[in-house]
Amino acid sequence: MATRYTVGIDLGTSNTVVAFAAEGEDRIQVLEIEQLVGRGELAARTLLPSVRYHPAAGELDPATLRLVASAGEGQGAPPAVLGEAVVGQYARELGAQVPGRAVASAKSWLSHAGVDRNAAILPWGAAEDVPRVSPVVASASYLAHVRAAWNRQHPGAALENQDIVLTVPASFDEGARALTLEAARLAGLPRLRLLEEPQAAFHDWLFRHREQLAAELAQSRLLLVCDVGGGTTDLTLIQVEPAADGLSPPRLTRIGVGDHLMLGGDNMDLALAHLVEKRLLAGGERLSAAQLAQLVQRCRAAKEQLLAADAPEELKVTLLGAGSRLIGAARSTALRRDEVLRLVVDGFLPLVGADEAPARRRAAIVEFGLPYPADPAISRHLAAFLRRHGQVSRAALGMPGPGAGRDADGDADEAAAPLAIPDTLLLNGGVFRADAISARLEGLLAHWRGAPPRVLHNDAPDLAVARGAVAFALVRAARSGLGIGGGSARSYFLVLEAGGEAARAICVLPRGTESGTEVALPERRFALRLGQPVRFHLVSSTGDRAWQAGELVELDADDFIHLPPLAARLPATAAGRRENVAVRLVACLTEVGTLEMQCVAIDDDTQRWQLAFQVRAEADTPATEAAAGAHPRLAQAIALIDEVFGGQARELDAKAVRQLRARLERVLGRRDDWDMALLRALFDALLERARRRRRSAEHERVWLNLAGYCLRPGLGAALDDWRIDQLWALFGQGLQYVREGNNWSEWWTLWRRCAGGLDEARQLQVLEVLAEHLEDTDAARRRGDPVQGSYDDMVRLAAALERVPAMHRIEVGKWLLERLARPAEKAHTWWALGRVGARESLYGSAHTVVPPETAAEWLQAVLALDWKVVEPAAFAAAQLARLTGDRARDLAPELRDEVARRLAALRAPQSWITMVREVVSLDDADRRRSFGEALPPGLRLL
Repeated sequence: MATRYTVGIDLGTSNTVVAFAAEGEDRIQVLEIEQLVGRGELAARTLLPSVRYHPAAGELDPATLRLVASAGEGQGAPPAVLGEAVVGQYARELGAQVPGRAVASAKSWLSHAGVDRNAAILPWGAAEDVPRVSPVVASASYLAHVRAAWNRQHPGAALENQDIVLTVPASFDEGARALTLEAARLAGLPRLRLLEEPQAAFHDWLFRHREQLAAELAQSRLLLVCDVGGGTTDLTLIQVEPAADGLSPPRLTRIGVGDHLMLGGDNMDLALAHLVEKRLLAGGERLSAAQLAQLVQRCRAAKEQLLAADAPEELKVTLLGAGSRLIGAARSTALRRDEVLRLVVDGFLPLVGADEAPARRRAAIVEFGLPYPADPAISRHLAAFLRRHGQVSRAALGMPGPGAGRDADGDADEAAAPLAIPDTLLLNGGVFRADAISARLEGLLAHWRGAPPRVLHNDAPDLAVARGAVAFALVRAARSGLGIGGGSARSYFLVLEAGGEAARAICVLPRGTESGTEVALPERRFALRLGQPVRFHLVSSTGDRAWQAGELVELDADDFIHLPPLAARLPATAAGRRENVAVRLVACLTEVGTLEMQCVAIDDDTQRWQLAFQVRAEADTPATEAAAGAHPRLAQAIALIDEVFGGQARELDAKAVRQLRARLERVLGRRDDWDMALLRALFDALLERARRRRRSAEHERVWLNLAGYCLRPGLGAALDDWRIDQLWALFGQGLQYVREGNNWSEWWTLWRRCAGGLDEARQLQVLEVLAEHLEDTDAARRRGDPVQGSYDDMVRLAAALERVPAMHRIEVGKWLLERLARPAEKAHTWWALGRVGARESLYGSAHTVVPPETAAEWLQAVLALDWKVVEPAAFAAAQLARLTGDRARDLAPELRDEVARRLAALRAPQSWITMVREVVSLDDADRRRSFGEALPPGLRLL
């Protein structure tokens, strides 16, 4: 019989590592992973760099290409996962030589909700001819390579049949965890368990000291695991409770984890690359995104050498040219060891007070499209983490609490309590191979604590997580008592009121719930309709507070993390009927390590419907509302709608139909104050009566106006995917009263208002129809075509389609520029050009933004105008020149400076000037100007 193995996989931002142990053995080994290490050279290494390189046609010789193919043979993954990409050490070397063809930091992209993580967007900022893959596929390719390497070495024990533990950052939310599982499935590894990386690192230490554990931890009460990898800083607190007999292993309980912090070795490499860039380029020039990525790889190698124990005093960093000028255009500069120490150690681990908070700006810095934190000082983030978990930490150390002081919410006043500093420290992650970095963190804790902490020795920071994943599985199988308890690291909450600033939620799974324990949501029932999907919004919190299942909370944006929605399709009855069923919600932390929720029938526990996290940007699953309270006058409002669109037709003149909106405002208050829940309830009422919009031209016009207003911007509430699906059926039907110009205006406005809810395919259909009308504009006007009376609205709609590919947005922009060359063109068309070429999408993915070269051309046309005469041009310029921090999208600094000067001379709003000079979020007024109108109260698009 084939030997079975326990396998641990550390799918790291920088490197992927595999460890294993044979069944019945407790010797943990590290897999030597075969990979390309040079041109035509295949070798086995313990580290597989998490990098894939997309070679140009003819770049690699046939022999090397054959080795690329052989490295992935037998993995069984879809061809798109590996293709002809080079993975591993040689991929990293090629990426440092040729700009724009290497995919790196895919793991960081998995946790970035600002882009479609299933879309082919990497390498970020690459040229059009470079093949791209999604963050999910990139991650899958490393796992597929590992699977192929394992299966070649273990022909009788395929990796997919082993007991696999895959590690993830403790700070990964459920969306990132679900995408990690999807990547494993694509690689042919559908069955595995997830384990948090800091726990794995500690399990490695526990396993290596298992014979004398009681003595080793006798003086420890609170352990900090600080894991600084390539892409994240992961912080975990573990309480140590010695056994009463002093001989048995202590009880270990995880009592705190940090929120997601995209801060690690990548940021250090990037900071060095910025320093080198300034030396290599004169006159304020900047490298392209692809060249900067190449320079980052070279700075990473230099950093590792200069921070090593036997480091030289300086190293030369060379940036190669491109194409035929590869050597001739090369530029070099020297990096000294002392300046690297100063930038990395003092910049990322400064000696600060324990009371210092991370610096906050209106938005985080972004580079390569990734939202890095505003403050790079790990020291301040660590201090904030310890304050956040002060209550449980003081209890672990036996320290006094905050006393009788209470804050405004009635909770213990943490500010008045002494800060609890861990007495024991375990460091993990490749950056701690540098003694200067580890010594600084130890010194920082000693400074805060007044005494040095005990530091647990980690003999191999690069390998500890993979080995610890195996140790965890072995301990779990043996039930030896060496494990770490603590259950769920987060509390989970169901959002009850999605609209409004003071949204409420109910706790569905308290922090500390052990895996496998079902938690029923008490006193909450939901009426679900069989035959259609359902959806719920969730948030999580890592705070100390001991929430109870069923407890109501007020959501605070700083303390709660919004998760992807949960959704499921409920099958109809056997007879095909769509009947309602009363259900309750049940939550559970699964053995796999993810959150699971089910709808359970009230009268039959065997009837259960599984809810799964939606992590695709274009979610196609309809939904059901949670238990939000209805507006007290909603029934009166629906009665007014019934008078116009109800089943029993009433004789109403056109004036009475037109007055519906005014009558609704008299009942419900000003339309601008209608919140999200009320708006969607009104839309649902209108949708049910959609057929009766055809009674007259006035009926159709009023229905389109109200429906679009109530559904704007097409996303943000629990049922919006389903609503968009229902509304989309009307697009194919078109208008009934096609000779009415005002109806055409409302028709296009409806689709502009809900464009954010349309996926790429639907937006392309809308654009195709628009193009037919807009291309024939002049001739149609001469014919007196009524659709041309809505020309302005068509232009605004074309500009609002952010999910269509960049190539189509470029065509829209070119057409707008051609129109704007005509003196008779209306000034607001400049607003449309600014929206099409904006550097920051309002709701779309960052990868569909128009390239900066194109936006710069358009900006030149805007700069040629007199902004005092053409007022919309100034805001268009601000949108085109807005700073994102991502040089794959940003315009050249000199162009942005010119726009900022022009705006200042015009005395434009300060927020416009700031968005050109700094990375900021739009304020409410500017969002309203960008959308063309206000968003529903309480809605925030991220």
